[in-house]
Amino acid sequence: MSTTNQGNAGFKLDHTMIRVKDLDKSLDFYSRILGMEVLRNTEYPDGGFTNVFVGFGPEDEYPSIEITYNWDQADDYDKGNAWGHLAIMVPDVTAACDYLAAEGVNIVRPAGPMKNGTRMLAFIEDPDGYKIELNESLSKDV
Repeated sequence: MSTTNQGNAGFKLDHTMIRVKDLDKSLDFYSRILGMEVLRNTEYPDGGFTNVFVGFGPEDEYPSIEITYNWDQADDYDKGNAWGHLAIMVPDVTAACDYLAAEGVNIVRPAGPMKNGTRMLAFIEDPDGYKIELNESLSKDV
């Protein structure tokens, strides 16, 4: 089965935006702990917010995360009931969890096979409680 829609052949995922309560904590988590690069960091004084884009490579080639810090509203966020999770592929979920636990990251679902499946995954939380799935390559599951 082909998953390419010729009408959207040039489409690709660009970024996902999340709002955070503490920009420094979030940048430490995504850059130092998870190893993402800060790709752009822009303050918008007239709008009262800062946007920082982080990712694992250049924005034109890889999807990124837009971290938005609203200077006057950081305590008023509600994720709602439609929020799911971000997902990051790692070479070894168990080793990643060991490392992240040593860094004080909250592991909300330890490494193990997917429910009703065999793909290894785990779930962690960022400093704002956003869930992040860690998973291994689909080719490891074949």
